[in-house]
Amino acid sequence: MSDGAGDPAESIRECCIRLLARREHSRAELQRKLEARDFPRADIPPVLDALAAENLLSDQRFAEMFARTRSENGQGPLKIRADLQARGITGADIDRSLELVDDTWFEHCRAAWQRRFGRAPADRREWARQARFLAGRGFGGELVRRVLDAAAGDDDNTDT
Repeated sequence: MSDGAGDPAESIRECCIRLLARREHSRAELQRKLEARDFPRADIPPVLDALAAENLLSDQRFAEMFARTRSENGQGPLKIRADLQARGITGADIDRSLELVDDTWFEHCRAAWQRRFGRAPADRREWARQARFLAGRGFGGELVRRVLDAAAGDDDNTDT
């Protein structure tokens, strides 16, 4: 969307600043958005490098924000990891962002289960259905088992 007037690098920078003002973006997301706006491909990386050097663009900050938001919305670490990879985030940045919420995954999984079901599974078929739902949200098998076992234990304690 370069208008032809002025320095293309300055137009790219202005576009990046507008996008980053709305929300954090990964470097790969910005690259794709700028290419879609028909900026010259060769002019994009130096601008992104400069923004990163100024700490206006940070894949780590993006990953942390993304992981926190998604975990609060009931998504598990497996799904968040896949979504971050799709957005061009590297393994080390993903690992650090997921560690920030590592101790709360059980609570996030339990909250997602509570919002959807709220009652312990009555039989194996219902247990499997609830487990599939939680796995589909990106929670690992061990975590799903712990949440459903805790729900069954809570249900047993209320009947006594």
